[in-house]
Amino acid sequence: MVHRVDVAETAESFEVEDGETILAAALRSNVMLAHDCQLGGCGTCRVKILEGAVSYDEPPLALTPEEESEGFALACQGRPSCDLVISPWRVQIELLPSMRHNAKITSVRPVSPLVTHLVLEVPDMETLDYRPGQYMNIIMPDGGTRCFSMASKPAGNKLDFHVRRVVGGKFTDGQLLGVQPGDTLEVELPLGSFHFQMQDYRPLLMIATGTGLAPIKAILESLMDDVDCPPVSLYWGTRTAADLYIHEEILAWQSRLYEFKYVPVLSRADAAWTGRRGYVQDAVAADWNDLSEHAIYLCGSPEMIFAAKRSFIALHASTSHIYSEGFTHRENTAA
Repeated sequence: MVHRVDVAETAESFEVEDGETILAAALRSNVMLAHDCQLGGCGTCRVKILEGAVSYDEPPLALTPEEESEGFALACQGRPSCDLVISPWRVQIELLPSMRHNAKITSVRPVSPLVTHLVLEVPDMETLDYRPGQYMNIIMPDGGTRCFSMASKPAGNKLDFHVRRVVGGKFTDGQLLGVQPGDTLEVELPLGSFHFQMQDYRPLLMIATGTGLAPIKAILESLMDDVDCPPVSLYWGTRTAADLYIHEEILAWQSRLYEFKYVPVLSRADAAWTGRRGYVQDAVAADWNDLSEHAIYLCGSPEMIFAAKRSFIALHASTSHIYSEGFTHRENTAA
């Protein structure tokens, strides 16, 4: 059965064929809805159902029951059960179109047992423009792509990345091991909708696991020494102390970010660790009893993001001010 979908703000409409998702039908009809992974792992395509209902083949990881009860749905996974009226989750800020470049490797070095710091330079550009938090694609020899978030704010034509090894991965456990400074990679950037929402004017709560720190670092670098920087709390979850690959660097941010609070949390700490233990989202919940005034940025495993959303919503966090970027959907293709 064909169902009609109306977009409340724009008066656009499109038809969804039987078995088709809202997002697939919108793109087929040239109606632009925000989206990224298209696998239900990032939450970028979240919309609010004003009229009607949707169903899923299986519950998407980037949508909590609490969000669903408030009327939210994921367009990339949701299929209409009847005609719909939807509202985009937030007003889309126009982002720059992506472009392909040949990038030269200027530095490649391990910074932890599992993470490599990769620095690229794009010789045909004097300045690369992107929003901190976005990512790039590396184009593989077979035409496939691997995705990595920029780990620094725009600065000339250089790009920083934190590349986590995925065992058996074609890039991280293959091609990357054989490259050296001077080699080139074909890249495409900027991509993605995860970035700082300056219009919020709220204290920032930034939560990352593993190399999910990379886009968070890029955002925070863009706020350093800014007189309008809001209060910032950063919680970084890793397994062991060896995985805190830029721990000392983060400690030095204290004087450059307003009311900066940094809490590393280890899930598999040894006896020598004297800091916080457990899951990073649980550490946040232990430290705050009301998150209603915060803008919250979550980056890392979709499992952490799902658990964090549920926990933080229970602490009165505004679902309209939770921004997330799930990495597992990328690592499956970014390896």
